[in-house]
Amino acid sequence: MLQNMRQNIQGPTTKIVVWLIVISFSIFGIESILVGGGGAGVAEVNGQEITPQELQEALNTQKRRLVAMMGDNIDPAMLDDDVLKGEVLNSLISRKLLMQTAHDMGLVVSKRDIGSLIGSMEQFQIEGVFSPQLFTSVLSSAGYTPSYFKKTLNDDVAMTQLRSGLVGSEFVTPLELTLGATVDAEQRDLRFLTVPLQTFLANQEVTDEEIAAYYAVHQDDFRTSETVVLDYIELTPDQFKQPVEESAIEAAYQEQIKSTAYQTENRVAHILFEAREGESDEARAQRVADAQAKLAAGADFAEVAAEFSDDVGSAANGGDLGFSSGDAFPPEMEEAIAALSENQVSAPVQTDAGIHLIRLTERREGKAPAFEELRPDIERQLQLAQARTELLRTVDELRDLAFNAESLARPAEELELTQLRSEPVERNQSEGLFANPALLAAAFSEEVLEQGHNSDVIELGEDRFVVLRLHQHNPPQIRELADVREEIEATMIEQAARAKVAEEAERIVQALADGADIEKLATDTGYSWQVELGAGRRSTTVPQEVLAKAFELPMPAEDTSLVDFVVTPTGDAQVISLLRVYPGRLDALEQQALVSLQRQTSGEYANLVNIEFQRGLRERADISVN
Repeated sequence: MLQNMRQNIQGPTTKIVVWLIVISFSIFGIESILVGGGGAGVAEVNGQEITPQELQEALNTQKRRLVAMMGDNIDPAMLDDDVLKGEVLNSLISRKLLMQTAHDMGLVVSKRDIGSLIGSMEQFQIEGVFSPQLFTSVLSSAGYTPSYFKKTLNDDVAMTQLRSGLVGSEFVTPLELTLGATVDAEQRDLRFLTVPLQTFLANQEVTDEEIAAYYAVHQDDFRTSETVVLDYIELTPDQFKQPVEESAIEAAYQEQIKSTAYQTENRVAHILFEAREGESDEARAQRVADAQAKLAAGADFAEVAAEFSDDVGSAANGGDLGFSSGDAFPPEMEEAIAALSENQVSAPVQTDAGIHLIRLTERREGKAPAFEELRPDIERQLQLAQARTELLRTVDELRDLAFNAESLARPAEELELTQLRSEPVERNQSEGLFANPALLAAAFSEEVLEQGHNSDVIELGEDRFVVLRLHQHNPPQIRELADVREEIEATMIEQAARAKVAEEAERIVQALADGADIEKLATDTGYSWQVELGAGRRSTTVPQEVLAKAFELPMPAEDTSLVDFVVTPTGDAQVISLLRVYPGRLDALEQQALVSLQRQTSGEYANLVNIEFQRGLRERADISVN
């Protein structure tokens, strides 16, 4: 029945219904369906609403962060809105509380400061100079508008001011530093003896009966991994590359040398006068005249831009807008730029953005490379463009054919593609094509694994697509005793040896507690031992397991020692005898260690203040979540 439903979905009636739904989305807006038309907030903080749009923007931002951190290895389940929503909404509430507090304290950030900050960001610079085009492009690719980015940045700076004030209000007293040094710079004298696992491994024997009994009790430990063998079709642009006619390469070359990359480029700076709220045309004209007067008097253009320009992005960089080859700026600006000589300033130019005074700072003539120099790149680009077109066409056909097909053989045959077969794939596959989380999720999905359908055509990024189908399912099975006998024997021998190591360590601990000399014990048993005087918490000459255990022990009484042991991950036992403890002294710290202690203590206190401050805000706030 499910297969019939899948086939019927492709029918003409269903396609018409789907098309009508698409039209309704385009007319009324998908937001009205996803978040409701009433505009009800998802939460309210002290009377201020957090809208569904704010929550969705924050969710999208968090998803981008996760993808950027984990790349193709990210588990798709981590990007589910239901998984992220609680944490993201909680973060929005905290942010709203902090912004309300910053506003109540009168903390503000000027447009000029925001402009300076944006202008100094390396991700918006080309060769160290702010680029408006790059600024817009980077934000667009990240899903931001310039206005939204500036608002978010404004809020972040205000909250940073608030946090800085909190941190700055906290300080560490000399007494607190002294107490911190007592613990942090503490030193200990100790001796430790190593009981090696290797000594006991060779002396252990395991009978067949013991192996069989172990196998009977631990059969679940010897199950094979669940695997699937998959039939699949993979599509990449390389499969569709074809030779390109020479005439097409020549035509593309001619087009390329006419492009902006090889045209004369003009680097310009400007001073922008926006129409300010409540300002008359005469008042704005006077601002323009004042700026022109300063320039005429010999004032530096960058200084005048910093003083007068309303373009916060460029004002901090002398008004610099970067290079244009005739199409980067509005036509009115480009016309004025073309008429300027180097270092000449234009008359006022009116555009939709406002009034501009434009200075041409550099003009460089473009020169196109020779045909033979560009030919290989052009040929590759044309091949790739044609291949991508054919790839996407084939992907669309494959989607339709694979949706209803009983296997992948017919779609592969009709589209002249190669059906491949995988090696066994585990649920936690970590290597190869099927380590991709999207493919793993599809391979072990109910639709593929249990219902036997073809998967959707899955896009892996970088123009790679895969459709798969189950060929063979291998459920977990208990391995035969004969296959795991050596593994069990090795495990049992190691377990027995580890038990002997612990027994021996306990014997030595008791002997030392009874007054035995550790050096004599080591000599009699052949074990190695070591003395460490004045070991600190960060000592690198003592094994970390020994160091951690030594600093866990209490201070021994005078003329006595405390003895204990720890088993390392490798199975060796370290018997530790703690002799003396020397409290740390502040006046004995080197300058670098003192600075480190001050920073560590200040950071801990500042973090506590921040946590308690935000907790107090929440306790006093009126918060409701819908």
